[in-house]
Amino acid sequence: MDPHETINDILVNLFNEILKLEEEAIITDEFKDITNNDMHIIEAVGLSGENTMSVVAKKLGITAGSLTTSVNSLVNKKYVKRQRSEEDRRVVFIKLTEKGKRAYEHHREYHRQMTEAVISRLDENEVPVLIKTLTGLSDFFRGYNDQMNN
Repeated sequence: MDPHETINDILVNLFNEILKLEEEAIITDEFKDITNNDMHIIEAVGLSGENTMSVVAKKLGITAGSLTTSVNSLVNKKYVKRQRSEEDRRVVFIKLTEKGKRAYEHHREYHRQMTEAVISRLDENEVPVLIKTLTGLSDFFRGYNDQMNN
């Protein structure tokens, strides 16, 4: 098999495996009432308590309207809460509840383990090569996404 086919096969299988395994690893008994998409919204909300709907929507690359539907569900499930700004009542912050913070930490730990599994197999000279490779892949996806949205 030529290198292009090999790399393509690895990337396609890797992306599919990551999505499947992440869902299985993240959605435990404690967090069975949310989806993988919900978990990524929780991750985007983060721990700062300073994020507005528009900031989170921008992080995720979706509209505020799309985010509102998911946030409503997460509010009902007690993962996030809304809080109006004292300075400007039009501004609404979304914050993680204690349950949301536990989900966030659970998700972060999964990603830490995934990253460690990769780095632990490399020597110190290989890490910069991997970073360069993944940066190139990331640049491709961002450029492709920008191209599709214009």
